[in-house]
Amino acid sequence: MSDLALDRGAPGPAALPATQERVETPFRRFVSEFAESKLALLGLAVFTLIALTAIFAPWIAPQNPYDLAQLDILDGRLEPGSVGGSGITYWLGTDDQGRDMLSGIMYGLRISLTVGAGSALVACLVGASLGLLAAYAGGRTDSLIMRLVDLQLSFPAILAALMILAFLGKGILNVVVALVLVEWAYYARTVRGTALVERRREYIEAAHCLALPTSRILFRHLLPNCLPPLIVVATMQVARAIALEATLSFLGLGVPITEPSLGLLIANGYEYMLSGKYWISFYPGIALLITIVSINLVGDQLRDVLNPRLKK
Repeated sequence: MSDLALDRGAPGPAALPATQERVETPFRRFVSEFAESKLALLGLAVFTLIALTAIFAPWIAPQNPYDLAQLDILDGRLEPGSVGGSGITYWLGTDDQGRDMLSGIMYGLRISLTVGAGSALVACLVGASLGLLAAYAGGRTDSLIMRLVDLQLSFPAILAALMILAFLGKGILNVVVALVLVEWAYYARTVRGTALVERRREYIEAAHCLALPTSRILFRHLLPNCLPPLIVVATMQVARAIALEATLSFLGLGVPITEPSLGLLIANGYEYMLSGKYWISFYPGIALLITIVSINLVGDQLRDVLNPRLKK
């Protein structure tokens, strides 16, 4: 009976209608390829936990380390696991002002992530716009923008940021401005390189024939095709911005002491390292390291997924 069915061309039991076949969308393909790296998934999970901790710090931190009413100077420089006079257990110890280091790290993450993500976003908008303009306009406009990019990239980023902050002074907004001024060139060069290839495609020629506005061609047609490398650069630059901000704050030219980031927390305990009070700098340093490594793991896998030619 089964042989007769097969001879007549009847579908076997394993055959499925075409409508039941699973369609692999670009998003599903992206997720499946990203999930191939266990380290990338671990980095994404760790960074998500760090971001949630920073967002909900006012509600989950044992104390507000910058509310003077909650501090006791007699609890200064207590070792990890000590119980303070107010009954709070300081799992990561306290600094010289009696502030809980665990709470300080939670609040410090808010500043570090805000400055890093904010500066990367603004620098991406500025650099991507200039890169698109340089590739699309060409000629003197391209030459002028790329000479500015070369000039910017010829200076060490930390030195340029120090010079800018020496002029602007301390403050979160000033740090963001300084980081934007030292980061935009990376986005401009990346977008320009991709846009130079895309601007010769047929869809750009069709947009010209339709006499579409330049802004629409740049941001609605050209920019979306430059997003894969731009996303990778933006991810890496967030980690770089966090590290730069921590370095600037450690040197005393970053955020003010009333709104300290992880870099300033590390600087606060530097002078006590030799006296054995390692925890004041050690734990904020570990938090900074884990944050940067988790972002880099995600960025490294994004690079491999969005540009398969770079896969190892």
